[in-house]
Amino acid sequence: MRITHTRREEMHLGVSHGGAAASYFNPGFSERDFESPWTFIHSVIFPPGSGIGQHSHTYAEEIFVTIDNAAQFTHNGRTAEVVGGAAVPLRSGESHGIYNHTDRDTWFFNFHCVDTVREPKHEDFDDPRIGVELESTDRLPVGRFDRALLKPRRHHGGRGEVFFREVWGSRDFTTNFEYLCHILLPPDTSVGYHQHEIVDEAYMIMNGRGRMTVDDETEEVVRGDAIPNNMGGAHGIYNHTDEDLELFVVGVSMEKGKVDATDLGDDLAGR
Repeated sequence: MRITHTRREEMHLGVSHGGAAASYFNPGFSERDFESPWTFIHSVIFPPGSGIGQHSHTYAEEIFVTIDNAAQFTHNGRTAEVVGGAAVPLRSGESHGIYNHTDRDTWFFNFHCVDTVREPKHEDFDDPRIGVELESTDRLPVGRFDRALLKPRRHHGGRGEVFFREVWGSRDFTTNFEYLCHILLPPDTSVGYHQHEIVDEAYMIMNGRGRMTVDDETEEVVRGDAIPNNMGGAHGIYNHTDEDLELFVVGVSMEKGKVDATDLGDDLAGR
């Protein structure tokens, strides 16, 4: 099973888009790993005083997700403190940047999807976003991972009830990003074994541990892990522990606005 871990000793140190200082970067998965127009999954650790310089993408879109701590996030020139866990979407043409103003590491995932017709491009603004004026967080499009908003459901024939919410959907993007969903699995529950024929997915573990099954291979996954699930493949996850398992799922479709799923009748509790 392919898993990207968020471990500093496995990451590269470098400056991105003229950021304030170098951050730790794991390239994770690239366009070679997907059939859809999904181009990468990156895991990033921002030490204090580091970040990503302000820049924009045209005919490409991103979703930045912070799991813990906080950072100053710039969206179209407006900057606010974004506290984890939260997700900020960047649509085509919108500018953005990040600066870690705190005294400890801040950890982000970044997801990138390109237009299926037009050639993507980007522009760096040579602005590390240090010492800028802050605005209220409600001036930015921030989606919170709020457990109080989760709703119970059986998910893909899984074991017991899990708690689920779609944070961002296809309507929020011009590219083929289809969803970002927040999921909480209590002990002895699962997202059942299933497959998608037109959607590439990835599961990111926010808190806890679980047993992830992809194409009949099962491995334990932990906080900071990212696991891609390619279209046509089978996958699901089971919480075998006595603590909650919290994750989020990102999906990119071959056909914008269309999602498919086939449940395979296995709650994975025996794997």
